[in-house]
Amino acid sequence: MAVGHIRGAVFRPSLRLLFHRHGHSEAAPSATTVTFCPPAASQYDWIGPPDRNSNLRPISYFIPKHESVLEKKLRTLRHETHEWNQSFWANQNLSFIKEKEEYINMKLKALGLSERDEEGRKRNLNAEEMAEFYRDFLGKNLEKHTSYNREWYERNFRITFLMGQVALQRVWKKLSKKERATET
Repeated sequence: MAVGHIRGAVFRPSLRLLFHRHGHSEAAPSATTVTFCPPAASQYDWIGPPDRNSNLRPISYFIPKHESVLEKKLRTLRHETHEWNQSFWANQNLSFIKEKEEYINMKLKALGLSERDEEGRKRNLNAEEMAEFYRDFLGKNLEKHTSYNREWYERNFRITFLMGQVALQRVWKKLSKKERATET
């Protein structure tokens, strides 16, 4: 029974995923690493459930038996880009959560309120008060986000260009095989 399809790949989380939790330090966000165990005959990338820190889905990339140098270069760049993206968003989300909690606590103290109400529930701020935090957070991180977007577009352009080269290489290889088959 298939749960979902990713570019033709069947994703069976109950059968093929092993979850490992790694310890964490204050410097690096804690993460749940997903180890994929696709069947030996699988010829597709496998996509896992979202990481709890970055909200990005981990990918286990398929490595063909007779991978060309160009295909390896593409796979490596895709993997490096995914790791870079994973790291950025895990750190960004950790920073966001930490700063949001600090802001809420500071605002509650300024209003003379404790972190919890009389019934023990955690207090929240209203939308207008939180809008101030979101605006300030985005303003403080504008340069970081701009740099991230620039790098993201550059990486995606290189990946797309390499994908085109790999596609042409595969077509050329197929045409060469057909030519040799008709000559004999």
